Amino acid sequence: MSTVDFSEIRTEVPTYEAVALEYAQIRADIEHPETRQAALERWDELRRRLASWASLTHLRFSQDTRNSDYKQARDHCDALSPRLTDLEVQLKRQLLDHPQRPDLEAVIGSHAFKLWEADVLTFDPVIEADLVEEARLVGLYVELLASADIDFEGEKLNLEGLGKYTQDAERARRYSAQQARWQFFSDHQSELDRLFDELVRLRHGMACKLGYDNYIGLGYKRMQRLDYDQADVERYRDAIVREVVPLAQQIVDKQAETLGLGDLRYWDEPVFDPKGNPAPLGDHDWMVERAGEMFDAMGELGEFYRLMVNQHLLDLQNRPGKAGGGFCTSFPSYGLPYIFANFNGTKGDVEVFTHEMGHAFQNYQSRATPLYDYLWPTLESCEIHSMSLEFLTWPQMERFFGTDAERFRKIHLTESLLFLPYGVAVDHFQHLVYANPEATPAERRSMWQQMEARYLPWRQYGDLTYPAMGGLWQGQRHIYCAPFYYIDYTLAGCCALQFWVKAKQDYAKALADYVTLCRRGGEAPFQELTRSAGLVSPFAPGALRAVVEEARIALALS
Repeated sequence: MSTVDFSEIRTEVPTYEAVALEYAQIRADIEHPETRQAALERWDELRRRLASWASLTHLRFSQDTRNSDYKQARDHCDALSPRLTDLEVQLKRQLLDHPQRPDLEAVIGSHAFKLWEADVLTFDPVIEADLVEEARLVGLYVELLASADIDFEGEKLNLEGLGKYTQDAERARRYSAQQARWQFFSDHQSELDRLFDELVRLRHGMACKLGYDNYIGLGYKRMQRLDYDQADVERYRDAIVREVVPLAQQIVDKQAETLGLGDLRYWDEPVFDPKGNPAPLGDHDWMVERAGEMFDAMGELGEFYRLMVNQHLLDLQNRPGKAGGGFCTSFPSYGLPYIFANFNGTKGDVEVFTHEMGHAFQNYQSRATPLYDYLWPTLESCEIHSMSLEFLTWPQMERFFGTDAERFRKIHLTESLLFLPYGVAVDHFQHLVYANPEATPAERRSMWQQMEARYLPWRQYGDLTYPAMGGLWQGQRHIYCAPFYYIDYTLAGCCALQFWVKAKQDYAKALADYVTLCRRGGEAPFQELTRSAGLVSPFAPGALRAVVEEARIALALS
């Protein structure tokens, strides 16, 4: 295991000229059999070095969006990245067209070439300036949400800090918290609309420059979707409507009954018990210690977790100016991942942390792969590792919730099911948006209302004006920052639920299958990886039906 502390991680800021020289030498050496292998190894090292620099730069900005130096470094990185991508794509094209390609595939693996075939269709120098502008607009959105400074019950809170009050046992308080949250969005409506409109038109323009009809085709290529297409996704969304939405409606009806409410309103949805949701029994430091005990009980995950703690590879506490959400990044030159989150004292702290640990564990297991392209799988496969670990840690939940552990497990399962319709609503919405790039902000809000009617028919906003008029999606960061990266969570969620079923039957085997899947990294496309772990592809007929029926039994729903 690496012994490098996070404070010791150093990345050199590259210059285009220096990187271009490295690429020129690598490209020349690839043409000669006696220097080809060494050239490929240098290319791999170069890509890891550049990725480490970009990861550290964007992490620093996320840790403090108000720091002008971090923002300047991020802007420089975003401006340089398209030019570096051009150099990378040139080399990928050279390898794709290489006369000895069959021999190269035998060494590298054909999957890498399929990934590169997708990559070269997503870039041309003609869109360099557009990519820089896209990154700038995304950065402005992240900064805007991180700037929230909301007065609530005598506290100054950002959006993450306000989150715990949206789950409060007292109905009036969670209603007030939602009012405060959506007032922030209402106050910034024009800016949110402008940023998204510019992003949509920019992405549509890039797609047209690259020969696509609209951004949907380019978006699928950017997501490197190799073994399924838009028609598969549409059938999957229809299956969610048939198989999951009726169960979700039952869950919501039972939730209203349990809470003693005639009508379940939007501000009631996060709460499943009159006494409120279970919360961790301690603070940040206490949770870090309990997590150590948990992972020690899960074999090699324990040693890995101690590395993460001892080498300061965790940033879990919420604070002013910190970007919202949670993510896992990595520094490939050092073979180390890093977890970023925002603890706010709710059960979500445990869920987000175990989720990101799944990403980190997979990345660490793949750190020695000889090909940079296989360090991470494509994103829907990445989410299997994260969402499955949420379920595989279930036997350890007493450490965090004590006698409320079983209540936590039931709520976690319930929310995992309820998420599926929401996740596909986000995906379907994005397809509508990018198929109609000239739509007005009002028309986009109408599109979102259509999605709620189809996938979330129980939702009632009462007098929460902003989400009621179709604005809820503007708080979903992925829609602005990573288009089409949301169906991935639902596809992985279907796989994670299968791991939940497997763990109930034979926990040791389920955990072993999970570790084996993590070790494969990104060496195969999504459906091949699922099959290798003994999972049924979410696109296969009946895949959803099986997990839904198992969940129906577990939740005692008729």
